[in-house]
Amino acid sequence: MADTAELMSHVKDADSFHLPFGQHLDVPQPFEALGIPFHLTKFMVVELLAAILLLMIFIPLARRIARGGPPQGKFWNFFEAMLVFMRDEVARPAIGKHDADRFLPYIWTVFFFILFCNLLGLVPWLGSPTGALGCTGALAIVAFVMCVGAGMKRFGPVGYIFGQVPAMEVPFVLAIFLKPMILAIELFGLGIKHFVLAVRLLANMFAGHLVLAVIIGFIAETAGLLIWYGVMPASVMGALGISLLELFVAFLQAYIFAFLSALFIGMAVHQH
Repeated sequence: MADTAELMSHVKDADSFHLPFGQHLDVPQPFEALGIPFHLTKFMVVELLAAILLLMIFIPLARRIARGGPPQGKFWNFFEAMLVFMRDEVARPAIGKHDADRFLPYIWTVFFFILFCNLLGLVPWLGSPTGALGCTGALAIVAFVMCVGAGMKRFGPVGYIFGQVPAMEVPFVLAIFLKPMILAIELFGLGIKHFVLAVRLLANMFAGHLVLAVIIGFIAETAGLLIWYGVMPASVMGALGISLLELFVAFLQAYIFAFLSALFIGMAVHQH
């Protein structure tokens, strides 16, 4: 079997892109050249590319809609249909029709950003930023800030925090002990929910890319052996099947992250 570190290099962040035939393309470091201690990695470049694609697609789409005419063509209708789906089937049911439109820009942005990062991760030699905790952790922190910020804006900081304890009719002496315990559990659970939000996305994307790397590694390890003629087609077909599954997972995980983010925001603005 190939060295574990070599296999892991296909699914972890790095300072260069690993190209075919052993070639490497180093990530430029313009900030360090200016004396700024900010180091760019390949996942940062992919995230920037995903953000640029978002701007290139949705700014023209917004202008088309603002002019009053419906977007024409399969390309524009595809993205408009996805936007409408996220609004009507995710944001409004989870947050409520009255409040959902205020949070739609965030829900739309996080969904398409994760989706584009996932899809770019299917391009050979790029790698998926959503397979790294730095990316998914940052997304989870943003979701946490949106959730807590929405609740505090609605009820105030004190009202939001103490609103985590559901209304209950218990004797005063029992409430002195019971309600602080419930409050601590609820606040701890709030952090755990967003931590799991990051880990779920990370685990699904990381595992898929690691499996692909291992399957392709079988071809390299059996090169020059008679068994290669059986391993190679089996590995290629297996990698193709996993890649098709990864394409589905790319959409699914973006949807799940956006849906859970909307659900947590809805729980924050509509307390017990």
